[in-house]
Amino acid sequence: MKIIIARNSGFCYGVKRALHLTRETANKKKSRIFTWGELIHNPQVISDLDKRGIKVTTSISQLRPGDTVIIRSHGISPAIYRALQKKKIDIVDATCPKVKEIQQKVEKLGQARMEIIIVGNRHHPEVQGLLGYSHRRALVIENEQQARELPVKKKRAVLAQSTQEAELFGKIVACLAEKTEELSVYNTICQSTRVRQEATARLASQVDALIIVGGKNSSNTNKLYEISRRHQSRTYLIESPAELTPDMIRETKIIGISGGASTPPEVIKKTVLAINNGCQQN
Repeated sequence: MKIIIARNSGFCYGVKRALHLTRETANKKKSRIFTWGELIHNPQVISDLDKRGIKVTTSISQLRPGDTVIIRSHGISPAIYRALQKKKIDIVDATCPKVKEIQQKVEKLGQARMEIIIVGNRHHPEVQGLLGYSHRRALVIENEQQARELPVKKKRAVLAQSTQEAELFGKIVACLAEKTEELSVYNTICQSTRVRQEATARLASQVDALIIVGGKNSSNTNKLYEISRRHQSRTYLIESPAELTPDMIRETKIIGISGGASTPPEVIKKTVLAINNGCQQN
């Protein structure tokens, strides 16, 4: 049996940076340390941080002056940032640089009183943070139907959640072009995300089954699953090798593996070992 791992699988730059800052902070700080929301969407990583004494919070009232709060890679809204400062919390900003760039773009567009369309998941922390920068000028669109239902406008700006699927973003932009006289388009999808999605799509058409490894609450991991399913019906999403079953790899000569941006490389390696062991057992 042949196992192929998709290009760019595992931690992206933003996730590596966030973890580095968090571990560096844990080594230096004697205060209580929290992350504002889950640092990244991966259960193994969150469990490891918890064992190191780094807890997750989204409650200002839970914090005390002098505590340290690490801003998750997805970023936060300006209102939360100000609330943390007001409580005299020591802030370590681990926001992904790409997300920070999008925040600045949204803020600038909001100040210019432009209607902003954010293509993304309205419940995702990155999008929630972006809304906070928009000066109440932003709408979140999740699909083509929602875009078609918008009224005609003279001017709009559209951008994407950093982990948005490129194909969907393009379709929504096309819908908005029909509804807007002057549409400013900002393709803010992370380059690493685009490469990962394209590699997963190619691999899905070349293998007998494809295993997506990553947190089930991870936006980019779920996008990989959706993309792969279009090309390969035998696509499975697992958080750890323990979830693999013999049926997933039965009668396969080539198996593909793709990992989300928040999937630790060691989990991908263990998945390869588990598949090999499963084949040997069968």
